[in-house]
Amino acid sequence: MEWFTDSGYWLSRLVLQRMLAAVYLVAFLAAALQFRALIGEKGMLPVPRFVRVVPFRRAPGVFQLHYSDRFFACWAWAGALLSAAVVAGAADAVPLWTAMALWAALWAMYLSIVNVGQTWYGFGWESLLLEAGFLAVFLGNARTGPPVLVLWLARWLLFRVEFGAGLIKLRGDPCWRDLTCLYYHHETQPMPGPLSWFFHRLPRPLHRVEVAANHFAQLVVPLGLFAPQPVASLAAAVIICTQLWLVASGNFSWLNWLAIVLAFAAVDSRALTRVLGVAPPAAPPAPPLWYAALVLAATVLVAALSYWPARNLLSRHQRMNMSFNPLHLVNTYGAFGSINRARYEVVVEGTDAKTLGPETVWREYGFKGKPGDVRRMPRQFAPYHLRLDWLMWFAGISPGYAQPWFGPFVERLLTGDRATLRLLRHNPFPDHPPTYVRARLYLYRFTTWRELRATGAWWHRTHAGEFLPPVALRQ
Repeated sequence: MEWFTDSGYWLSRLVLQRMLAAVYLVAFLAAALQFRALIGEKGMLPVPRFVRVVPFRRAPGVFQLHYSDRFFACWAWAGALLSAAVVAGAADAVPLWTAMALWAALWAMYLSIVNVGQTWYGFGWESLLLEAGFLAVFLGNARTGPPVLVLWLARWLLFRVEFGAGLIKLRGDPCWRDLTCLYYHHETQPMPGPLSWFFHRLPRPLHRVEVAANHFAQLVVPLGLFAPQPVASLAAAVIICTQLWLVASGNFSWLNWLAIVLAFAAVDSRALTRVLGVAPPAAPPAPPLWYAALVLAATVLVAALSYWPARNLLSRHQRMNMSFNPLHLVNTYGAFGSINRARYEVVVEGTDAKTLGPETVWREYGFKGKPGDVRRMPRQFAPYHLRLDWLMWFAGISPGYAQPWFGPFVERLLTGDRATLRLLRHNPFPDHPPTYVRARLYLYRFTTWRELRATGAWWHRTHAGEFLPPVALRQ
């Protein structure tokens, strides 16, 4: 069984597992704090209505068997507590089978949430967390050496994330091929961060260098993950650096952090321990046969399921962020196959006037992450995921993306729903709900250096049309 484990990756596994548990913690916290307004019993897309029409085989999970807001809250908070325990080292302090059970519980608990999350959970990083979490079940703990097969499966997952994103760009928007996409991307990305304005204002030749470096990092470097050491470690280091660049330039939930987590599967701990001055632990005993059998079974399963994502990578009609099974195992990934040239934002306003006219005063609702107030500097939220803010960005691209949740969202503003208002940064009607709500479309652009110094505004916005005419509750 000497081939089965490699103690040289003990520190890399430790970092990978603790960071992955931290991402689970963020995901469960986001679910616990946002679910009532989004998918709760009185939410915009209620789970009870969903499970009445979607059978268990298409969306397996505990909420197919029972749902209540209280039960969901307990489930999500229990997931957060379990994640925190694993971050603190609980999985290394228990027998191997117990550690595997802890990781399996995290995977099953989050799968139950994703499978009833509907549009709010339709992001590629949900499947990525589940696929990485499934592999973590078989990574073992401090009582056994890191299994080589699972480390290779993690590298294969990271390869699909990076290489798939690189291919979708080359096959997609022409600006990726002429190296001009970053003329626009930092300004039009879903949720800019505090440094996005500065990234956007970099000289255009540097933007072209950024795009060329991105192609190298996503189409060439991932091949090095399968090379012998130290090439694999160098490839992982390049991926980590490029992902940290993306972390600094915007808010992409936990997507970048998961790529960083997976990259540690290719980092040789022997070099890492020398750099950090950490003494390796004593060699663990040989892994039990039942554990080796489970790892081999998982490897065969992943290999078999890899047919569909591998075929998708080679297809001229490559699809992004698609799951081929309801367990979200061995998926296909990709991001930003096309880039918006202009940023349109949906601005939601309300009024307490009884009748409408030219003199009606409209007051704007403020969102936590998406641009609104032009003088408010974009904030950093990732790896936390603001689901409503992200879907508001999609709504600005096309009203079709606002179906079927935008109407229920407006209705809850008109009723002053507390759970919905907690998703917002600013409620202009703290004492009573508005009588009318409307939504307008604005063209946003980052200000220039001169405009920022003169006005203190990070954005300039121009009215571009009506998104939703004034509506009121039926009498």
